[in-house]
Amino acid sequence: MTEGEKDKAKAVTAAGVGAGVGGAGGASIGVLELAAQGAATALSAGVVIGVGAAVGAALGYGVYRLLKKPKS
Repeated sequence: MTEGEKDKAKAVTAAGVGAGVGGAGGASIGVLELAAQGAATALSAGVVIGVGAAVGAALGYGVYRLLKKPKS
């Protein structure tokens, strides 16, 4: 595996972990929305979960790029 491939694998892993964490957070918020409104649909809860996963993936990738050491 080349260095470029290793870097891409690390970036994908960071984004995947972020998506998992964001999805879990979105699921918590989606469940709270359903409990609070009572009339919320599964679609609106699904949208909240999806947005949470997308934001988590973006943040995970951003943190990875921020913490990645520059090559000398």
